[in-house]
Amino acid sequence: MCQVEEDYRGEMERAAVPSVSKKCVKCKEAPAALVIRAGDAYCRLCFKDFFTHKFKAVLGKNRIIFPGEKVLLAVSGGPSSCSMLRQVQEGLSQKANKKLRFVPGIAFIDEGAAIGQSVEERQRTVAELQAVFEATGFPFFILPLEQVLDLPASVVATNPAPSEQPAGAYKAAVDRFVETDGSSFPTPQEPKETLLPHVQQSHTLMLQQLLGSVKTLTAREELLNTLRQHLLVHTARTEGYRKLMLGDSCTRLAVKLLTSISLGRGAQLAQDTGFSDSRYGDVILVRPMRDYSAKEVAYYNHLFTVPCVVVPGVDTKTVEKASIQRLTESFVTKLQTDFPSTVSTIYRTSEKLQTACRKRSGGDGCERCLLCVCSLDTAVEEASAFQATLISDQLSGSKRGGAAETLRPKPGRPESPAPTAQCCSSAEGRGCGTPGSDAGCCSSAEATRNNTSAEPVVLQLCTDCQRHVDSGSPPSVHPVRGSEEAKEVSDERGDQ
Repeated sequence: MCQVEEDYRGEMERAAVPSVSKKCVKCKEAPAALVIRAGDAYCRLCFKDFFTHKFKAVLGKNRIIFPGEKVLLAVSGGPSSCSMLRQVQEGLSQKANKKLRFVPGIAFIDEGAAIGQSVEERQRTVAELQAVFEATGFPFFILPLEQVLDLPASVVATNPAPSEQPAGAYKAAVDRFVETDGSSFPTPQEPKETLLPHVQQSHTLMLQQLLGSVKTLTAREELLNTLRQHLLVHTARTEGYRKLMLGDSCTRLAVKLLTSISLGRGAQLAQDTGFSDSRYGDVILVRPMRDYSAKEVAYYNHLFTVPCVVVPGVDTKTVEKASIQRLTESFVTKLQTDFPSTVSTIYRTSEKLQTACRKRSGGDGCERCLLCVCSLDTAVEEASAFQATLISDQLSGSKRGGAAETLRPKPGRPESPAPTAQCCSSAEGRGCGTPGSDAGCCSSAEATRNNTSAEPVVLQLCTDCQRHVDSGSPPSVHPVRGSEEAKEVSDERGDQ
């Protein structure tokens, strides 16, 4: 038995702690400047080569971006997206060892209206980012978030994807690029003077009304992410870009994976966290930064002075329990501190996921959500968690439960008649719900009007996106814009 008086300190061996005083693990000569993981100490130059090689390797391994293609970079001003912009800038320079072969453009979405910033504050942020974009020499687009209210209904439709490329098409395109030295491919245009476009005050108020109708910060962040993605995809389509490059890091995707599971988006994980996302058909979303942790990105930006612009979001200065996204981020980062393989383990899990979509009746392709354009996950059995949630909401008397029977009608079950006794909104019930009254029950009329406008939309939404409609936002303001355009998009999908 161990004794309190015994001293074991002399016999215990002290574990070697990685230190920057060691030599670089790659060149074995220069002193280490940073330690990424236990035993991975790099000098400054070797870390830069390691960082650059990883970016080019992930693009070369997947072979999605063909030589000469136009690629739109979604830059938010944060560390990861700015680091991605620096990698593309250096990869296209003349002194690059293995040059990148695509034609880049930059898109920035100004979300100042979502957090209540003044016009002067928004102009100041745009001016800082414009200076960064102009230094790259790439064309760029400044997009106010209010523009999402003017997008056509076709933005949530899946356009036909380009014809399937043969197996050797990528190698043939590379050989052709090398032979012509890239002279036959389009070159980046000169950047133009661009400031924040003029935004009508009514559009700003309408956007704030939409976001204000969402009751929780969790749903508001999900809705903002969907609106942002719609605007980026529409810009890529109208400007002729075939690929949309996002700056999601490994840490961010690990948080997103756990958050999506918590929000009921398990069926969409492969599209939300994978390297490529082809849900829109003609525009493919690419995530080349998914192999980098937040620590690696922070080290690279600090050592090589990558300019970043701090842009506040809807979750800035909120407590960790304010939303599911914030709580998950706090959980993952704290766990990563004690267990350094946490993020990589979660990230590797996402690589093995695939989406099993429900086939559209009478046509090819999958049935997709009208808001996030992912495969629908609402066609489930009676004894399922989704049906249990609907029944629970119905019994608790929530708004979503009121439409539960409409969403999932049971065969052979007659509809319940409208109340004819006393109106639920009138204490005396005079002139409402009484025999011979032309008006009928006001609550029944209101429910009919709400179901008429919401039913075609809700039937085409996935489990997670239904909470945006349930939040009570008016159909004229909501991104899916009511039943008329919902039916139009549904008809377009049926014809494809």
